[in-house]
Amino acid sequence: MIPRHSMTTLSRALQEFPVVAILGPRQVGKTTLALEIARATEKPTTYLDLELESDRAALAEPELFLRRQTGRLTVLDEVQRAPELFPVLRALVDQRTRGGERAGHFLVLGSATPALLRQSSESLAGRIAYHELKPFSILELAGDGADVVERTWLRGGFPSSYLARDDDTSNEWRRQFLTTYLERDLPQIGPRLPSELVRRTWAMLALGQGDMLNVARMATSLALSGTTVRRYIDVLTDLFLLRQLEPWSGNSTKRLVKSPKVYVRDSGLLHRLVSIADMDTLLRHPILGRSWEGFAIEQILAHANRDWRASYYRTAAGAEIDLVLEALPDRVIAIEIKRTLTPRPERGFLSGCEEIGATERWYVMPDGIEHPIGHATEAIGLFDLVSRLAAPNDVARPGPEPRP
Repeated sequence: MIPRHSMTTLSRALQEFPVVAILGPRQVGKTTLALEIARATEKPTTYLDLELESDRAALAEPELFLRRQTGRLTVLDEVQRAPELFPVLRALVDQRTRGGERAGHFLVLGSATPALLRQSSESLAGRIAYHELKPFSILELAGDGADVVERTWLRGGFPSSYLARDDDTSNEWRRQFLTTYLERDLPQIGPRLPSELVRRTWAMLALGQGDMLNVARMATSLALSGTTVRRYIDVLTDLFLLRQLEPWSGNSTKRLVKSPKVYVRDSGLLHRLVSIADMDTLLRHPILGRSWEGFAIEQILAHANRDWRASYYRTAAGAEIDLVLEALPDRVIAIEIKRTLTPRPERGFLSGCEEIGATERWYVMPDGIEHPIGHATEAIGLFDLVSRLAAPNDVARPGPEPRP
């Protein structure tokens, strides 16, 4: 069994909200986590997997069935398959609240489709707490051996990929995962999402990992309309498979770029999309630096305080900061990410730090001892920076079971 989130955080949410939603891509461990929570709760539990015909049949009359679950924790897995349930949940929650039963009624799991987010936000506003379940991070895998950073970077953080017995098995799991997502899951989002065209779009974004988004150029290369390409990108973003990192938008005397940078969020999926199966291939591949940058950004954001605003800084003249984290009232963190053990801050990074008013300047290395490198900048290993930035209540989850 692999606990996938801070049980304390989620248990507290169930004590405060009538509905808690765990969102994230398929195969990230949402069901495992939900069953762990169910075992820990004091309430009896009803579990329904809405991908099973028999469980969907139980909800043919949803109000009648769910009304009988009063006093229980009801877990609804793959709830995006039945968005019509949300108005029913709202009505039942309001009834139970008036009856004095205020929290811990429903735990819903979903793959974060647009329909799920739209229906829940409209029907359950003020009644639902959201928790994104991300793939494994290096911080929670700290006890799994000295190679945890490189292993997670190569294979990504999906449990079945990370825990595979060897790199070939991990690579094959990711191939099957991509195929399943494209051929089975996307048609559930909408009939106008042809799997081959979405695959080509996804692969093009992987080859341009970390590039600023240029929809017009992509549309020309793919022989599609800009509107179509934009829709494919937004769907993959809504499914937590892509990250669109927005540009810094504070007051500036310089001309700033306005397009987001796009990253394939899981490094293992990125490597599968560009046909990288092992570390030797990765270390020789032209995507090496951009792969490391995207991996580091995901690791940092996996544990940074959710209230922080993340962006990147770039001027038309080319001055750039890879990642900017801003927290009220006056904390501004500038982060440069390079796969090198001889860090040296460049002029564009330093001028950007002055422009944004950076209160902290970090240069992220793969590993190594933290040390100053001049210009009020500290060099630090990725693991150490992630540990430093982790929110106080973001307790590292136990590592995985031993690999077979």
